[in-house]
Amino acid sequence: MKVVILAGGFGTRISEESHLKPKPMIEIGDKPILWHIMKEYSYYGYNEFIICCGYKQHIVKEWFADYYLHNSDVTFDFTQGNRMKIHNNVSEPWKVTLVDTGLNTMTGGRIKRIQSYVGNETFMLTYGDGVSDINISELVKFHQNHGKIATITAVNVGQQFGVLEIQPDGKISRFREKSDYDGGVINAGYMVLNSDIFNYIDGDSTVFEKSPLEHISSDGQLMAYVHSGFWKCMDTQRDKQQLEEMIASGKAAWMLWER
Repeated sequence: MKVVILAGGFGTRISEESHLKPKPMIEIGDKPILWHIMKEYSYYGYNEFIICCGYKQHIVKEWFADYYLHNSDVTFDFTQGNRMKIHNNVSEPWKVTLVDTGLNTMTGGRIKRIQSYVGNETFMLTYGDGVSDINISELVKFHQNHGKIATITAVNVGQQFGVLEIQPDGKISRFREKSDYDGGVINAGYMVLNSDIFNYIDGDSTVFEKSPLEHISSDGQLMAYVHSGFWKCMDTQRDKQQLEEMIASGKAAWMLWER
């Protein structure tokens, strides 16, 4: 199953760094948060990724182009016609497709633009700025068992994001934007989607979290996988600092591959 990661937005809420690079390329623990997200999926055996690029996409592409080189010992022999020798192979078994989904494209539009890379397969989708210790295997099993079009992971962290109203069986009866009176569970990303999802997306101007999810919910095709463990979105410089502190203290709950 392929993993689609949205990494094309401007990321203006971390203005100290996101004016220089895409938000998913901002580093925590000396690695981009995008790398951390990919390592989460890879821990559960999902190693094929489609990255939806846009803002400063060349930075993402150049990082992956040099990834193998940067993680290996290498000899440059300029006496022998500028030859290069790689001495070891220290890299993940990843297949990464980097797609230009446009500079100003909305989240739904970015998903629509990678349709040809997904085809008729079920795929996973997440944002490029949040980490979690969610059990990906259990999430996929949950999605396969209920047979609906879409599953999104729900966490209870306050009222910053889109609000989910969940029935006892897990079906999402309503998806809407938050209001000042909310304080319930929210969309944490980590979604599993059937290819029918593309029928709900019109084009580049479609915001995935609005019309598509609202319509899927009203059609009874949106389910919630409730996660009670760790989840954190790197939305501000303070969030970044907190994630850095967790790594430094050895308490980074999402870094399952380090255990």
